[in-house]
Amino acid sequence: MTYFTRATAAAGVFLAAAGLLAAGPAQAAPHLHGNRLHLTITRSGARADSGRSALLRCLPPQGHPYAAEACAELTAARGDIDRIPARKVFCPRIYSPVTATAHGRWNGRTVDFRRTYTNSCELRARTGSVFDLGDRPAAH
Repeated sequence: MTYFTRATAAAGVFLAAAGLLAAGPAQAAPHLHGNRLHLTITRSGARADSGRSALLRCLPPQGHPYAAEACAELTAARGDIDRIPARKVFCPRIYSPVTATAHGRWNGRTVDFRRTYTNSCELRARTGSVFDLGDRPAAH
């Protein structure tokens, strides 16, 4: 039978704490609760407040009509919208430019994205579900 004294237990606690301190600072895990992007879509020539917008939050997915899909695509692309694989769709050759913007934070990094696409079909083909905001008007 093994008996531990208070001194032995205190020494064990001290050695464990010293080991943690010697290991150095812990690497910060990505803060998924901080993954949030304010997304806007504005048609060229339209009033600035006539576009659509959403605040995408990813833990839990909310604030966006397709939040779960958008969060999954952004997670796979490590928060880089340009890395989302383009969908293979046929888009009409209609020139009706739309500008997409995303501002916020993803895994501790600042996201500042702005691109203009030929039309909304091309926007959705290039950005997946992220800018698929539905037909809702901008929140005021």
